[in-house]
Amino acid sequence: MAKNREAEMPSINIMGSGTIVKGEINVNGDFRVDGSLIGNIQCKGKIVVGETGRIEGEIICQSADFSGEVQATVKVAELLTLKETARFSGDITTGKLAIEPGAKFSGTCMMEIPVKTDSKANGNEPSR
Repeated sequence: MAKNREAEMPSINIMGSGTIVKGEINVNGDFRVDGSLIGNIQCKGKIVVGETGRIEGEIICQSADFSGEVQATVKVAELLTLKETARFSGDITTGKLAIEPGAKFSGTCMMEIPVKTDSKANGNEPSR
């Protein structure tokens, strides 16, 4: 009997331009946003926010590339890249951060290794 390998492979999900979603999204694979998300997203893979993409809420993921507008609290376990066209406002906790010339960044950034991306974390701020 053949095994169904589709369930084992992470998926690639796309929210197209003009799409508006309000709520919470949980993704096992990668996720690309070219529309608007108002809410929270937890992703076991990479989140890409395209130039027309917009997220307002909380983002938890392994890695991310932002080219659009993001107003969020962001936790990225590995690398967060703010591309030239990115407009970011909020708080970042990440292992590594890359900001291209031209990107707009307003907020705070705390770099720590490893970043806890578990949504069930107690949410307390670390002592400074």
